[in-house]
Amino acid sequence: MCVIATVANGASSLPAEEGLASVYSTKFNGKITASGERYDDKLYTAAHRTLLFGAVVKVTNLDNGKSVRVRINDRGPHVRGRIIDLSSSAAAALGMTKGVARARIEVLSESGRAGAKGPSRP
Repeated sequence: MCVIATVANGASSLPAEEGLASVYSTKFNGKITASGERYDDKLYTAAHRTLLFGAVVKVTNLDNGKSVRVRINDRGPHVRGRIIDLSSSAAAALGMTKGVARARIEVLSESGRAGAKGPSRP
């Protein structure tokens, strides 16, 4: 289930999202993402279905309160019910030990470019 909430600080015109965050498989390390970049599991990057490539989002693990900032550089997740796929380093910083966690994402910067594999906005 995905819950939409507004961003209290007004940092973005897009609403926050709550749902499940997941972790990229390590098999994707070094592969080309939808934005044309190589996926590097050491960087704080993520996949989202509709946000612009280059957008920066704050991801908060709702189970432990830990947060990280990630840059969107890919499309996904491709599993129903998930709202974002995180690089393994970003997921580790969030304390995601099971590969999936309840999370909130808030857009901090909407700058970026639309991708060839998906719309730029919902």
